[in-house]
Amino acid sequence: MAQHVAQKLRLTSALLGTVTRKDLAAAFRAVNPRTAFDLGRADKWLQGRAHPRELSVYEDWAKLLQLEQPGVWIAESDLPSFTAAVCARHGMDRGALERLAAQQFETSAHDDRAQSIALIGSYACYSRAWSPYYRGQLIKGSLSIEGGPGVHGLTAHYREALPTGQLVLGGPVTPAKRGLYVHVREVGGDAQFFFSLFPQSQPGSVLGGYMCGTAIIGPEAQPSFTRILMVRLRDPVPGAPAWGGYLLPQGSIAADLAALGIAIENPEAVDRLVSRFLGADGEGDVGQIPPAEFRAILDRFDRHWLRHAG
Repeated sequence: MAQHVAQKLRLTSALLGTVTRKDLAAAFRAVNPRTAFDLGRADKWLQGRAHPRELSVYEDWAKLLQLEQPGVWIAESDLPSFTAAVCARHGMDRGALERLAAQQFETSAHDDRAQSIALIGSYACYSRAWSPYYRGQLIKGSLSIEGGPGVHGLTAHYREALPTGQLVLGGPVTPAKRGLYVHVREVGGDAQFFFSLFPQSQPGSVLGGYMCGTAIIGPEAQPSFTRILMVRLRDPVPGAPAWGGYLLPQGSIAADLAALGIAIENPEAVDRLVSRFLGADGEGDVGQIPPAEFRAILDRFDRHWLRHAG
């Protein structure tokens, strides 16, 4: 059973002088171009929240460290034995290696916290309306990201001002190397939205990606997705609880942003650019499954299931 994987990886990184996770992954690829060491999962491995399940990762690890012991030993050994074997093989002072690994970990944790802090703020959000009663229109909402304890410690609140009343959802924000993820749930209700966004970049003026959930206003529940754009504001949305709602089909996002203090040069070009981004996923500019299509499949499979029940 694998143990102390995070600490062992940090010691390995310190020994090799690999500053980033990407550098560490490249070192594994150098000994095996087809290694199962995955950059996306390395975050969890280094944080101690998971460990590699493929034995081949540990075999590549043994080659990387030029150890006589097999990969399974790297997985199962206790930390003192692992550290002693690595230091003996490479003529490294144990105390020096442990101090270097600790320094690298502190630097990495500081970088993670700095990335999280950079996300904190208010955003004006624009996406395609899911409701069949507002087909073809944009809906605007507001997103606020707040800090808290922990490595990431971020919480989001997403709001839309609907004709049926305020929709308020909250939940965790998870920054990752390959994406930014937000999962929010309705306060006092059962609606849920999931945002899969491009990773944050500096200076972080805008976030974008997909929003997935179920249409709130409509005669039937429809699983839905659409592109969404989140523009960072220098100040919170004025009157945030009441701000939002549907834009007219020809409404200008650039003009809407100007009213929020984000007056961008050449607003006509901005509107064209944003409209092209938000409406690039096909007919209706929003992804929805017509209920009748699903019901036809449901009917066929339900009848088969019932015929063979018992």
